[in-house]
Formats: sequence, C-alpha cells, structure tokens
Amino acid sequence: MITGIVVTATAIVGPYINAKALESQRKRAERQVEIKMENLEQPENLVEPPPPPPPPPQETVEQVKYVAPVVVDSVKPEEVRKLMTADDARVEVKDEDVSAVEVISEVQEEVKEEEAPAEIFVVVEEMPSFPGGDKALMEFIYANIQYPEIAKENNIQGRVILRFCVTYKGAVDQVQVLKGVDPSLDQEAIRVIKMLPPWKPGKQGGKPVNVWYSVPVTFQLK
Repeated sequence: MITGIVVTATAIVGPYINAKALESQRKRAERQVEIKMENLEQPENLVEPPPPPPPPPQETVEQVKYVAPVVVDSVKPEEVRKLMTADDARVEVKDEDVSAVEVISEVQEEVKEEEAPAEIFVVVEEMPSFPGGDKALMEFIYANIQYPEIAKENNIQGRVILRFCVTYKGAVDQVQVLKGVDPSLDQEAIRVIKMLPPWKPGKQGGKPVNVWYSVPVTFQLK
C-alpha cells in the first residue's frame, strides 16, 4: 500500500519538478538575452542624414509705375519763325552778297566720234548686202547704165569687173576697176556703181566693218 503511494507521488512530483526546472531555465535565458542586448556598444561614428535643401528664393517682381509723359512747350511763341513765301525767298536771294555765291561752270566733255575702222576685209562672217538682194542690185545697174556712143561707133563691148568698198556705215566707196574693156565702158560702169544707195554693212565679231565687194558689169550691143 505504502509502495503504491510513493510511486504515485513521484509521478505527480516529477512532472512538476521538471516544469519548474524548465521555467527557471527559460527565465535565465531571457535575462541573458536582456543583458546581452543592454551591453551592445553604440557605433562611434554615426552618419547623420543631410539636412533638407533650403526653400527656393521667391522671385520679386518689380512693379514700375507708369507715369504719363508731360509735353512741355519749350518754344516761345515769339521764337516761332514765320514761313517764307516764294516772293520772300526771291527777295532774300537778291539782298545776299552775290560775291559769296559759288558759280559752278558746266564743263562739257568733248564727244569724240568713234574712229572708223581702217581695215577693209575681203571675207567676213556676215557679208554686206544690197537692199533687195543681188537681183535688185543688177536691176538697178542696168536700169541706170548708158552705153557710150563712142563704144557703139567702134562696136566695143565686153564685161567690166569692178571692186568697191562697202563701209561700216553702208556707203559705197573706193570704186576700182579690176578688169577693164575700154576707158569709155570702164568710166560708165564706175559712174553707175557710185550711184548705188546705202547697203547693209558687213559684220565681223558682231561689229560692222569695211568689206570689199566685186560686181561684173556687162556691155553688149544688140
């Protein structure tokens, strides 16, 4: 009987003692944790956060007060000059010292005539032409030619070749006989050629020039 009671008490006391022991160990562990946490040393150099930036300065808007301009008449009425009329201006010019007026004489430049080209070309880019062409030229010659009587009496006929210069102005100049037949026929041919009206002058390089021109004049009896 006594043995049974002891065993029972041991069974009851054992768990109790174990619970007490566990509780004591838990509290001891908590104290150690608290002690260790309290003994933690603080770091010597603490990095402080940078201070917040200062607020931006407020812009100050200058207000300029508008002042209306004041018109001040600085010219006195008696200082206002009277406008002159045309007659007054003429009178003042007459009263001024004429010797002080500078007289500018007009200088007229001599107009030099363009020198005539001395060279006479034989062939140019644009040959001179008679008004109406070569056909009109021959019609003019034979309409104005007169057969010399002395040549008729002596039955003289043939072809006279003439050369003349058509100037840069279109005039006929320097009539020459290249091939003659008889003096009477030669002179008649020269006379008719000198009667020719103005020509269209020849051109070289776009400029009018003097050009030699040859024409045959035929004398024939019927």
